[in-house]
Amino acid sequence: MDTEKLRALREKYLAASGGDIFDADFAKVAKSQFNGSDKRRWPFAGVPTFLDAPYLPNAQDLPDFGGIDVALAGVPMDLGVTNRNGSRFGPRALRTIERIGPYEHVLRCAPFSEAKIADIGDVPMESRYDLARCHSDIEAFYKRLVAAGIRPLSVGGDHSITSSILKAVGEKQPVGLIHIDAHCDTAGPYEGAKFQHGGPFRLAVLDGVLDPDRTIQIGIRGGAEYLWEFSYESGMTVIHAEEVAGIGIEALVEKARMLVGDHPTYISFDIDSIDPGFAPGTGTPEVGGLSPGQALALLRGLKGVNVVGADVVEVAPQYDSTTNTAQIAAQMMFTILCLMVGKF
Repeated sequence: MDTEKLRALREKYLAASGGDIFDADFAKVAKSQFNGSDKRRWPFAGVPTFLDAPYLPNAQDLPDFGGIDVALAGVPMDLGVTNRNGSRFGPRALRTIERIGPYEHVLRCAPFSEAKIADIGDVPMESRYDLARCHSDIEAFYKRLVAAGIRPLSVGGDHSITSSILKAVGEKQPVGLIHIDAHCDTAGPYEGAKFQHGGPFRLAVLDGVLDPDRTIQIGIRGGAEYLWEFSYESGMTVIHAEEVAGIGIEALVEKARMLVGDHPTYISFDIDSIDPGFAPGTGTPEVGGLSPGQALALLRGLKGVNVVGADVVEVAPQYDSTTNTAQIAAQMMFTILCLMVGKF
């Protein structure tokens, strides 16, 4: 070993504590994490929140929601499922995941140092039984958030919640969409119910809040292809899971960026986009999905996109004894958060 190099390293680090970080970017993150020279918050202690964010449930009672930039909100509702229920427990499961962040090394982003972010609790809903009433409550809640100039990052719940969130986010201007999922979710009403998790994006287009020409759906697969006619008819771009490897992540990212452009864009991430070998905890698993690494690469490639809102949905933790599903979902949520703060 180079003795001069060793001498320099010893001089700099031998008496340094864990909180002594010398790189300017790393030091900025460390400052938010260390109390004193080497005392860090215990990840296994305290009250769990989304991504270890500050918890501000009383923000819902304030007109400006406490002046935050990004609201992390749970939507524990799964009355719209067509197969296995349980995603009502998704928000609670993601809140219990520790050690996500505080730094995204690829995006070089520490979101809590760059924007005012808080877990504001769950969307208040009047009925646990009435699907349509729940959607009315969801829409009203998100219209308040958007009116206050706040970008929402939500955790479902089933995917039906997205149509009512989009009615708020896209009310003044239809948004583009980057949709990562096993299913296109553009089917029609089932059994007299328009609010079901297989049809939110059809509703959003027909409501005039989603631009189908600026919509890309990635990871699509399984036996429900016959239900997705609306995606093709409306002009959405559909990328099947088996096409991803051939196209390549880099080319796929460029295609998505080209489609959404610089205009307001929403990201919707369904955990069943991930192969159930990695993430079994969901109500409609489909074999042959994306790997977590592929999904992260897709999201990281979207740096600079004008993300005005996002959600992570369909985590049903009771089908996963390992908690891997919630772990993956929380990591996707954190990566999306980094994309959202890039515009502040």
